[in-house]
Amino acid sequence: MTENPSAPEVGTLDWAPAADHPELLAPPVVAALAGLDLPAWVAPIDAALADTAAFCEAYAVPLEVSANCVVVSGRRAETERTAACLVLATDRADVNRVVRKHLDVRKISFAPMDDAVSRTGMEYGGITPIGLPADWPVLVDAAVTEQPWIVVGSGIRGSKLALPGPDAARLPGAEVIKLALGG
Repeated sequence: MTENPSAPEVGTLDWAPAADHPELLAPPVVAALAGLDLPAWVAPIDAALADTAAFCEAYAVPLEVSANCVVVSGRRAETERTAACLVLATDRADVNRVVRKHLDVRKISFAPMDDAVSRTGMEYGGITPIGLPADWPVLVDAAVTEQPWIVVGSGIRGSKLALPGPDAARLPGAEVIKLALGG
């Protein structure tokens, strides 16, 4: 991991290099970050405030900096395809049109909570695009990569990660597309 130049100035959080605080990350995130040359910062938060609206309000993080990661699953015949979608909190992923067509599935839906948690090794409400199963595409909305910084889950509800928005395009499995509704 390269040396991080300086902590992001995002919200009222106390950011620290993620590599120095594995206790604030889910195990798959720790493992993934160890293998990535990615400046990543972590900050502890109140787990009860992990949901986007409450988090942004409590920690003065603008919605356009916060990015949500959702897990979707679809089928075509006997083939199931699972992916993660990363979109800014100001937008919604066009799952039924853009994501369904991109994954070439007939029917698509958000993955059930228990399935998403067991397959990622992360907590619901803290799922992040870092450390997902290697065979999952990570569909990144183009607007995410245009932000100087984005704030995403850390794999647990008790912290958040910050990373440069353009670096979302460098995550394993990342595919940058126009993913947001109306985008």
